[in-house]
Amino acid sequence: MVTHPLRRSLFSSTPVVAVVAYLLDTAAQQFVLFVICRVGGYDLQQPKSQLDRFIPHRSAMDMAYAHWMVTEGRKETEPPLPRSPSSEAYWRLLSETLNLNRTRIFAFKNKPPVPVDLIPRQHTSSSAFSSSPHHQAKPSKPRRHIRQTPERILDAPDIVDDFYLNLLDWGSSNVVAISLASTVYLWDASCGSHSELVTIDEEHGPVTSVKWAPDGRHLAIGLNNSEVQLWDAASNKQLRTLRGGHRCRVGSLAWNDHILTTGGMDSLIINNDVRIRDHIVGTYRGHSQEVCGLKWSASGQRLASGGNDDLIHIWDRRSSMAATHQWLHRMEEHTAAVRALAWCPFQANLLASGGGGGDMSIKFWNTITGARLNSVDTGSQVCGLLWNKNERELLSSHGLTGNQLTLWKYPSMVRTAELTGHTSRALFLAPSPDGCTVASASGDETLRFWNVFGDPAEAAQLKPAPKVNSEPFSWANRIR
Repeated sequence: MVTHPLRRSLFSSTPVVAVVAYLLDTAAQQFVLFVICRVGGYDLQQPKSQLDRFIPHRSAMDMAYAHWMVTEGRKETEPPLPRSPSSEAYWRLLSETLNLNRTRIFAFKNKPPVPVDLIPRQHTSSSAFSSSPHHQAKPSKPRRHIRQTPERILDAPDIVDDFYLNLLDWGSSNVVAISLASTVYLWDASCGSHSELVTIDEEHGPVTSVKWAPDGRHLAIGLNNSEVQLWDAASNKQLRTLRGGHRCRVGSLAWNDHILTTGGMDSLIINNDVRIRDHIVGTYRGHSQEVCGLKWSASGQRLASGGNDDLIHIWDRRSSMAATHQWLHRMEEHTAAVRALAWCPFQANLLASGGGGGDMSIKFWNTITGARLNSVDTGSQVCGLLWNKNERELLSSHGLTGNQLTLWKYPSMVRTAELTGHTSRALFLAPSPDGCTVASASGDETLRFWNVFGDPAEAAQLKPAPKVNSEPFSWANRIR
């Protein structure tokens, strides 16, 4: 009698065995299989290699389907009649639903176990242990904590509570300049010391605006009598006085390298080249009332101006050779004076503007087309706007009724934080040189410092090294 080693399961060797396995329970299967194998000449000797063993598991078998495959599934059938496409699609769907197109009798019913990483992911590199870098989970950025109270509060007695003036600025040398009545004070944020720069007499004063030059050493001071003084803060020395441009007080100032742009109550905007004796190099005419907001873009090519006539103008510096310039765009959608203006640091052509008490909105503009992109109702007078240099955030300061500072997430404009403490309008805003701390001055005669834009150490790692600008006042000792 020839013996045959069992290389496969007996259930798949003959149809008879499969039928018997279906009809009988486990105990009867063993007896019947023993008789069939003895009569048919099969050897029940176990194989030497344990790799060839197959141990059937009854709960994992579809015995009804196995019986159908043995008895009916193998029968030859007549060729099916041709079907329409819709009928063919129906039968295909029916076969997939009822598993009639399945060819395997035995199949795993349970999902395979989840693989276990023998080496933690933090100790593996994506190139060696990851099939795709897209599968690497990005580390979640921790949420920044924003203090709801100011870091420091300083007294600011006799500060003028006037929406149309600009009496606070923070220079690149980390010195804050603030005008209190007719006196300009300097406060060194690095050491906390303060000094008096100049007191303007009643004939020329009071002071109506202050603005640091990009070098952080020279300060422009606008006066109520239409003049502008230039001071060297390091030596407490006045360099020159700009006259003849305006006929009324100068309430707004903006530097663009060696060009000092001034805006007055006479509705004029004048470009002054401080390097030359005849300093007036251009005049912008477009507003009909006082110019209370001026901001140059980061590129220095475009100027945004806001006025008490509820208008915003965009001007192009490249046309500055003409005595009178035509604006590029005029925005007329605000319904109150526009003092708050801020160019976006991460989108060069985006401008944010804030309206006064009759408007109470922040609007966003595309300065290439002049189109309004969005408008947000803040519920209170908008006095100042500042962009975060490291995050997509915008800070606004407000007057009645909240007198608060509000931090917005851009572009969703969801309120991230509300900074309260001022009891009067938060009229003036100025950012620190590192862009993290913001100073706010109010009619309540306080100067408050808020750490609203993050940690300076973290911001320094994200921010590229600043470019070194040439000294714009090296001519001062040569002018006569």
